[in-house]
Amino acid sequence: MYEDQTQEVIEARVFARIPDSLDKREGSLIQTAIGPVVAELTQMYIELDGAISESFADTATRDNLIRRAAESGVNPYPATAAMARGEFNLNDITLGTRFRCGDYIYYASEKIEDGAYLLTCETVGSAPNGTTGTLVPLETVAGLTSAEIVSIPVPGTDDEDTEVFRQRYYDSFESQAFGGNRADYKEKTLAISGVGAVKTYRATSITGDEGTEGGNVCISILNSSYGAADATLIALVKNTLDPALNSGYGYGLAPIWHHVYVASAGVTTVNITITATFKPGYSFAILEDQIKDAVDAYFLTLAKSWEDEDYLIVRKAYIQNAILAIEGVVDVEVTAINGVDANLSLDPNNIPTRGTITCS
Repeated sequence: MYEDQTQEVIEARVFARIPDSLDKREGSLIQTAIGPVVAELTQMYIELDGAISESFADTATRDNLIRRAAESGVNPYPATAAMARGEFNLNDITLGTRFRCGDYIYYASEKIEDGAYLLTCETVGSAPNGTTGTLVPLETVAGLTSAEIVSIPVPGTDDEDTEVFRQRYYDSFESQAFGGNRADYKEKTLAISGVGAVKTYRATSITGDEGTEGGNVCISILNSSYGAADATLIALVKNTLDPALNSGYGYGLAPIWHHVYVASAGVTTVNITITATFKPGYSFAILEDQIKDAVDAYFLTLAKSWEDEDYLIVRKAYIQNAILAIEGVVDVEVTAINGVDANLSLDPNNIPTRGTITCS
């Protein structure tokens, strides 16, 4: 807004107020006297321009965006800790017992079943999500001979990205979260550790619930890595929203009389057939891993858009573009997806996962 208020412009404006009968040449007493003042005024305009930018959500940097959004009750999702499934040769491990796996330390936070515990990582964020393998106890555990992380049922998440948070703040004006409406369920579910995406449906029947004539809600979720949610995460979300032992009584975040059913999004296996031309020295066998990675990256992009789309479409052209970007590929054509020469429309509640890739 004030980018035109340069030192030269301000100095010229000041000189215009001084009679021409006085010496205003460079090096004169007047020029020397007003120089430092003009420099400070220039800096003031720079600071004022910055202050104006920081006062609006579309140009504010993270700290001031957080302050602006907080006025509307919208806050960034903080980083959360990964929760791993640890399996032991012992039936019982004392809660709080600490173990190291790779570069990270975990503590036993909840018993799943005999010999299996939920382990919470002491380092928040997504970095530990791929860590599995042998656990080394940091204190003596009598009788322990085998301990390992076998899976990450609740992935850790990083602090919410600034631009994602900015968009969520904008979205809050279009869909007000209140009293168990769709926006309310989405906001509350996304705030649960390990959840990456949510769809909310009206459920007509929930097997096993009593009083199903009232307020049935189906919550479909992806984990924070945008993959299918496992039983541990599903149970966490269910018990946070609507504890199973007292479903519909309002002891969770869901309003009273809402029976909440939580499930993972479904997964559709996508088998791909391609024909390809490669540069000399390259072949499908050499580039197969890179081709798989390219397809996985495209499928991840689709999964990230799942909650905002009625249904996902796996498009031949997008797969071809992803593969063409690989060094060594001259040309490629997707001839079939799941045996059909056409794009693949998924079930509204499904995301794609890579199956086989065949090159002919």
